[in-house]
Amino acid sequence: MPTAIKLLTAYRVAHHVFLILAAIAIFDARFVLAQQDGRPRTHPSEIEFRRQAVRRMVFDSGQTIPLSTLDPSKVVSFDLMHPELLQTKVKAKCSIDEGALTVASADEVAESVRWFGGFNPFATYEVTIGSFAGTGSSGLSFQDFENANSLSAEVMFADGMPVELTWRIVHDSIEVDQMRWEWPAEIDDFSKPFVLRVQMSAVGVNVFVESEGRSHLVGYADFSKHFDLRKQSRFTRFHSGISSRLQPQSHVKILAAAGVLSPGSGQADLRAITDEQGVPLIEDGRLWLTITLRGRALPHPTQGVFSMNPSVFDLRFEGVIVFDMGDGLLRNELASHIFRDSQSGQWCGWTTGFSAFGNDADKEAKTILAVWSSTDPRRGFSVMKAKPVGIEGAHEDPHCIYDSEAKKWRLLLCEHGKKYQAAMWESDHWDHGFQRLAGPVDVDSTGTLIQKFGDIRYALFGSADRKIYVRSYPDLQPVGELKMDLPPWNDDHGTRVWPNVIPMPDGYPAPFIALMMDRANFPGMPKPNWTYGAIYLYHGYPIHYDD
Repeated sequence: MPTAIKLLTAYRVAHHVFLILAAIAIFDARFVLAQQDGRPRTHPSEIEFRRQAVRRMVFDSGQTIPLSTLDPSKVVSFDLMHPELLQTKVKAKCSIDEGALTVASADEVAESVRWFGGFNPFATYEVTIGSFAGTGSSGLSFQDFENANSLSAEVMFADGMPVELTWRIVHDSIEVDQMRWEWPAEIDDFSKPFVLRVQMSAVGVNVFVESEGRSHLVGYADFSKHFDLRKQSRFTRFHSGISSRLQPQSHVKILAAAGVLSPGSGQADLRAITDEQGVPLIEDGRLWLTITLRGRALPHPTQGVFSMNPSVFDLRFEGVIVFDMGDGLLRNELASHIFRDSQSGQWCGWTTGFSAFGNDADKEAKTILAVWSSTDPRRGFSVMKAKPVGIEGAHEDPHCIYDSEAKKWRLLLCEHGKKYQAAMWESDHWDHGFQRLAGPVDVDSTGTLIQKFGDIRYALFGSADRKIYVRSYPDLQPVGELKMDLPPWNDDHGTRVWPNVIPMPDGYPAPFIALMMDRANFPGMPKPNWTYGAIYLYHGYPIHYDD
């Protein structure tokens, strides 16, 4: 074969091979790009998220953080450890026998309020009642030790049988509010102990009865018009006690009492704690998250902190964050994004000022707040300083990162108009000076997220449209939607969920995880309510179209 023909044949073969390799490269580039820093550079709309697990915490006993306890089996000197708070002529007699506290009356009506702890207006309080004989009431009472103010939740008994529950508020010695609720019909075996539970939320309360592991909502109330327990000068004056008022020849047996920080009856608004560039914080093998502890309506939720080993589903409740704007109140804001500054070590972030709805008389405006603390706020009960970032409007769900290439802070939030719509803002500073950069988008939005997939950032958010949208960063142009197997919604429940997609480094079972919530409200809550939900874990895998 002549040399020229050989060269032409070799060229044609090489050309065909080049075309084939180029086609393969283009295909792979569209769906699964080369890896960088151990993370797949995959377009988020070309990942399939497959449901792995689901869990709803409903006052899980293994997840509580103790504040105070009364354990009769461990009491040595009862009057010293748990003194009487009530000044009354006829006091009920208290005794401890076989690991239980018995409060009893003789031939007269007798009363008692036994101290078991201080008071935190964001905590949950419980008393376990083993049995009751005769007629009277027993429960939880929160007493102002300087003034004649109190709040109390009690079970009313008649002939040894629980018949109803009451909620009472006393202000300056005058009863200003009383509510009565029927005993839950579902609980009809009175031979077993039950728990009376009071879930405080600073300006309101939910009252539950738990029997055989199941919680039943029996009532709810707001009390900020009488006194605002967000005020530090007020709530620090309160004690927590076990109350009893007994008719003659009656007694109640108490097995335990406690004040705890609790994950509550539903969780929502999941978001990773990050560094300033939005990289999720994985420390000691655990991913750290802010998750809202839902209460009832808008002024009642609280900001919780959780951790999880991202290779499994071992969510652990770690603490509560409240916020101080310098006005004497501790505020229960929510939907926060917290980051740790890699240079200074300071903890900073943004939150949504839902506490503005806490007291109608104050007529505050909900706004986005910048928050900061020199102390690690992830564990226990933490207070972060807060101030408005200066963006006017009742906006929600801030997520912000420092873009080192643009040398700007980029803030994605849901702007409030006729509906909530995602918009991108930017500033030279993390806590002020923001100007709109893009948006608002033309679709309903919730749960904003700026996330890197490889070295490319995208903006994600949930929606009422039964979709989780993916937009370009930072201009918010449509580029796709998340693909989900068994999404956290159905025909009966809403779809405005938070995406919370987290790329994982090498060594984990999936290259991406997503933690989301549903919007199933706790049974019996009145409308308007936002008590959802359960927490869902998804593993994300790039879609291979040649399988």
